[in-house]
Amino acid sequence: MQDPLHAFELHPILPLSLFGLDISLNKATVVMWVVVALIIWFLFRAGSSRSLIPGKLQNLAEILVDFIRGIIEDTMGKDGMRYFPLISTLFLFILFCNLLGLIPGSYTVTSQLVVTAVFAVGVYLLSLAIGFSIHGGKFLGILVPPGTPGWLLPLMIPIELISQLARPISLAVRLFANMTAGHVILGVLFGLTIAGGFLIGWLPFSFTIALYGLEFGIAFIQAYIFTVLTCVYIGDAMHLH
Repeated sequence: MQDPLHAFELHPILPLSLFGLDISLNKATVVMWVVVALIIWFLFRAGSSRSLIPGKLQNLAEILVDFIRGIIEDTMGKDGMRYFPLISTLFLFILFCNLLGLIPGSYTVTSQLVVTAVFAVGVYLLSLAIGFSIHGGKFLGILVPPGTPGWLLPLMIPIELISQLARPISLAVRLFANMTAGHVILGVLFGLTIAGGFLIGWLPFSFTIALYGLEFGIAFIQAYIFTVLTCVYIGDAMHLH
């Protein structure tokens, strides 16, 4: 049976280098281009008609807009709507990456830790920049939970500092681990289907179909969790809590 981790390996399609840095094109790069193109096509087609009686694409786009607006207002308040372009772009990119990775022969970009880490670290650094730009030095007060007595500060500040530093790590690993684990299990079940032949292979094949449906839900849930946590981190920086 083929190594289930083989599907996550990346090989250069077009070897390129810049000042000694490897910038070769690979399958993940191509899939990200396809994802960006699909999102642009979807938004362009959905927004081109703007009919009072929306078509399927316009209806889907309006549902997504309302959904993302609800996430922002619930976690950041009305002031958070200024970050709607960033949050919606992040949600759609992760969602499309997750969904496109379910197509056989494609590649799950979010199964690469470096990709999820770049997003997570970027979101966390952005929240720090927002916090310091709004509150200045008072933003460091986020390390002191409200109501903490003074004698507990030497204990609470290191704990809160570790909690803050763990945010980008947990954000990156959660998305990477969930997308990788699901595809590994699918790969194992598909390998068992082929190895089992006609008589036995139907059993793992039936599990493969069921898990495939579950992975569609996980693709959406993981994009949702990443987006919600992004809003929470930025909201904490805005409102200093």
